[in-house]
Amino acid sequence: MIEQRLHALDWTALTQQLDQDGCAIIRSLINTTTCDDISALYARPDPFRSQVIMARHGFGRGEYKYFRYPLPDIVSSLREALYPRLVPIANRWYEQMDLPIRFPESHAAFLERCHAAGQARPTPLLLQYGPQDYNCLHQDVYGEHVFPLQVAILLSAPDEDFTGGEFVLTEQRPRMQSRPQVIGLQKGDAVIFAVNQRPVKGVRGHYRVTLRHGVSRLHSGKRHTLGIIFHDAS
Repeated sequence: MIEQRLHALDWTALTQQLDQDGCAIIRSLINTTTCDDISALYARPDPFRSQVIMARHGFGRGEYKYFRYPLPDIVSSLREALYPRLVPIANRWYEQMDLPIRFPESHAAFLERCHAAGQARPTPLLLQYGPQDYNCLHQDVYGEHVFPLQVAILLSAPDEDFTGGEFVLTEQRPRMQSRPQVIGLQKGDAVIFAVNQRPVKGVRGHYRVTLRHGVSRLHSGKRHTLGIIFHDAS
């Protein structure tokens, strides 16, 4: 089902959006039932390897859990199906930024590279926010090997399950002030966005801009998000 949904998307338009803004939205990537099924995993200890309470580390307020291997089927399917569609963008971005690394076509081959370098801990995660919770601007890097794109899927319904809590992306351009974007998502929507840097075409070729992402303060309710990160952690 995920493969069919991804196959039907206009990847030319999504690629153009990523090149323009550093992010692109896939509307209704997963259905409401699947969203609820993933959210319900948060209450169970067995799918996860660790839990992070954000306030203890100065990350904001709220919490998240990293999945353990083997990943739940839906999480694994999303990771494996999204990766090959993002590889051409990742490799082109690295070429435009004059970076020597190129990424293999299959996610399994990329994970072998990560694991050989000591990055063997899975990074897909499930985030939970309550009233007054927020996530500070950050980057999900985790080690030497970094895939330059990641995906977040909103599992809760704005204005029904929660209020506030918008996804925020900032872009630091050389010698300019940061540019913020507030990404409007509905339940089941996914946002693809740059992990760290992306190329922007200027008058003298491409230059690099640095991105960070976070979540604004929730006013009420509860918000769950699934994060799909393609590199593993050291």
